[in-house]
Amino acid sequence: MKNILEVKNLTKTYGRGDSLVKAVDDVSLTIKEGEFVAIIGASGSGKSTLLHLIGGVDRPDEKKKSEIIIDGTDITKLNDNKLALFRRDHIGIIYQFYNLIPVLTVKENITLPADLAKRDIDENYLKDLIKNLGLTDRENHLPNQLSGGQQQRTAIGRALYGRPDLILADEPTGNLDSKAGQEIVKLLKLANEKYHQTIILVTHDLEIAKQASRIITVADGKIVSDKGTRNARSK
Repeated sequence: MKNILEVKNLTKTYGRGDSLVKAVDDVSLTIKEGEFVAIIGASGSGKSTLLHLIGGVDRPDEKKKSEIIIDGTDITKLNDNKLALFRRDHIGIIYQFYNLIPVLTVKENITLPADLAKRDIDENYLKDLIKNLGLTDRENHLPNQLSGGQQQRTAIGRALYGRPDLILADEPTGNLDSKAGQEIVKLLKLANEKYHQTIILVTHDLEIAKQASRIITVADGKIVSDKGTRNARSK
């Protein structure tokens, strides 16, 4: 399997002098296409900042020669407009809060990125995706007509629909009860196994992290552990 993500010497600091905080401290890592990776760590460890940098939502420190290479493109070298387009076409992001468009239906929210890019809708893939998300009887509902779990499943569908290089999930179960949270993790595993999506999941919950094939532990902005799990596929 090829490397879909290469992070080199990634650094992000906030403040200066005595108040300087190294949120991400010279981190390097590689993720192969099709991996399901969990990043764990305590609150303030830098795990979400790391994910946001990988997703191009935030920028690394300019004085450091950081690289974030996604399928051969170093996104640190892209200007804001090119980065926004790259993110739309190559990265799917799932947040703790669903960020759905309230006036769009489930189906319309899922296909929004394709609509913005003026791409034709793949109705067969969309139908299969909605079925696997368990939203067939909700596809024409608005977000305020859905439960929290259904809204998060819609957000997952939106991230998956464009078949991006990376799916980044930032505490996607944090706003849900345990049952709904487990359903979301099962859907992420399904996306990884059926649609062969590469997934990076940030969580503080070790039990959720164990569902991934690899667990990266972050503390004080550094990677302190990087281990496979029993779910890791044999090469």
